[in-house]
Amino acid sequence: MKIKLGVILFSLVASHFVLADYPIKQVAITDVKLNKGFWFSRLETNRIVTLKACFDKCNETPRIANITNCAIRAKGGLFKGVFFDDSDVFKVMEGAAYIYATTKDKKIKEYMDWLIDQVSKAQEIDGYLYTARTLGGSKHIDGTARWECLDWSHELYNQGHMYEAAVAWYEATGETNFLDVAKKSADLLCRTFGYENNKLQMTSGHQEVELALCRLYKATGEKRYLNLAHFFLDVRGKSKNSSELVFDQEGHLVKGEELDAPGSYNQKHLPVCMQREAVGHAVRAVYMYSAMTDIAAFLADKNYLRAVNELWNNVVSKKLHLNGSVGARMKGEAFGAAYNLPNEKAYLETCAGIGNALWNARLFLLTGDVKYMDVLERVLYNGIISSVSLKGDEFFYPNPLASGGGYKREKWFSCSCCPVNIVRFLPQIPTFAYAYDGNGTVFVNLYMDSFAIVDGAKIKVETDYPWSGKIKVTVEPEGEKKEKLTLKLRVPGWARGRPVPSDLYKQVSISSFDNENGYIVREFLRSEGVTIELDFPMEVKRIQAHSLVKADLGRLAVERGPIVFSAEGFDNEGKAYNLRLPKDVTFEEKSVMIGENTFPALKASNGVKLIPYFAWGHREKGNQMQSWFKIK
Repeated sequence: MKIKLGVILFSLVASHFVLADYPIKQVAITDVKLNKGFWFSRLETNRIVTLKACFDKCNETPRIANITNCAIRAKGGLFKGVFFDDSDVFKVMEGAAYIYATTKDKKIKEYMDWLIDQVSKAQEIDGYLYTARTLGGSKHIDGTARWECLDWSHELYNQGHMYEAAVAWYEATGETNFLDVAKKSADLLCRTFGYENNKLQMTSGHQEVELALCRLYKATGEKRYLNLAHFFLDVRGKSKNSSELVFDQEGHLVKGEELDAPGSYNQKHLPVCMQREAVGHAVRAVYMYSAMTDIAAFLADKNYLRAVNELWNNVVSKKLHLNGSVGARMKGEAFGAAYNLPNEKAYLETCAGIGNALWNARLFLLTGDVKYMDVLERVLYNGIISSVSLKGDEFFYPNPLASGGGYKREKWFSCSCCPVNIVRFLPQIPTFAYAYDGNGTVFVNLYMDSFAIVDGAKIKVETDYPWSGKIKVTVEPEGEKKEKLTLKLRVPGWARGRPVPSDLYKQVSISSFDNENGYIVREFLRSEGVTIELDFPMEVKRIQAHSLVKADLGRLAVERGPIVFSAEGFDNEGKAYNLRLPKDVTFEEKSVMIGENTFPALKASNGVKLIPYFAWGHREKGNQMQSWFKIK
């Protein structure tokens, strides 16, 4: 297995502390190769089309020009656009780094080296990097001085995405040109913020820098970055707003109206370790929960662990949509009250789905519990991949579960955080498939036709998942090694009769694949290897929501394997929004051609035709769609 340069550095840091990490490790992006199938196709489209489309848009709009103008301190080159536009460039750069890691594309390397040089020159002498202030001319709330309006300025948010891009480039190349820019910025933050009397006791309005500082800590071994991330979280909610709210003894908001109380929009209503209910802007929330999980892992902080467990239970039991995404309300792009899970009016921002996936990936690495991979898989195949067109150059911002017509993907948005988030997220998906604990246990959590090197073991997976439940897993013999290897093959929640790890959704007819706590476990000697064949029944399942979800009372949804199916007007005489299905509906499996792709489709016993939810909106833009059907 390839050893990343960063791992070598970990052993060289000062001996006064041991670099902390998660007990379970994901594989490196360079140690997984997709061969064919669902994700191979989508990642190739991301590499060939989406990356270029987003870089092109960053050039067509002032995003990259802000950086280049800042690099030369252009006279009259006032900032144009929105104050968080720098972050869009950094997200595309992060995606480019992951793609370069697996392709070594010379064009990507040349462009990234040029752009990193421009970012370096745009950075001020002391490490400050925020083109909206350096250039001047921003029309939004930035304040007249640095850090003056952190609730809105996105100064720290932008830096967070820069750190993530820099770490990704360092891991992909071993070069420190971008990492040096990130460290210079982070060192400024360490000098500026903290509990000392001469420092600012403030935090960001849009969380991101916290988890990014944790990544920077892992890449450099500099514990001050981890300490600063901890500070930014700990200081949150320790303001006058905290005392203006009414909560019960367990930290839950008492009334639905309190969801909009002062401080709740950006999760400053309570200290983070007292928060028990997911409220406010959903993207900010799940980014913060991810950082809290990092702190729970790196510092073995039981209070943080207790809080993230309670918050996760709240989300998965009461605030998770069928497509795995979060953030029910358009107002504030926010979580709603318990069981407030609308369909047509559901917001479900793409970035919130991505944040939910990243959070659940971390929780698995912390605990090894299969339930987090069940949530991750659901949002991967439904709430995230729906947001980008099959051709890779058009995008949804919200991802509703129904449409009365008129909603369609767009090439770009004035706030384009979602398209660029897709670029950086999709290349990471193969790393979620495999994990190991360093003590002889290897996990296969997501099934995609691939070859991987996991803790020294060479693993080949052959499958047409998610369309087929047939999976062949081969672990090659490792010479004369007599050590035992424990292989844990995940049995997906939908195959265990649990679509989600709560009572929020349930299968009408339950069938459970034999398993051991969500895994099929095999022990063998590394020298012998093993081949295991699985066959998860791909039966069509009818899904019911909890009785307190008013939007879905008297309705059912349809799934096959991990895929949610929906009706689109294009297949149903233009009408899908109010379609009904018989209570005892049966389905005939068909196929449908969408663009150049052929997908499984379903024909209900009453004639209603369904396609995979993620594929809607391609053949006739703005047509009707429905995922929860009234029962006749």
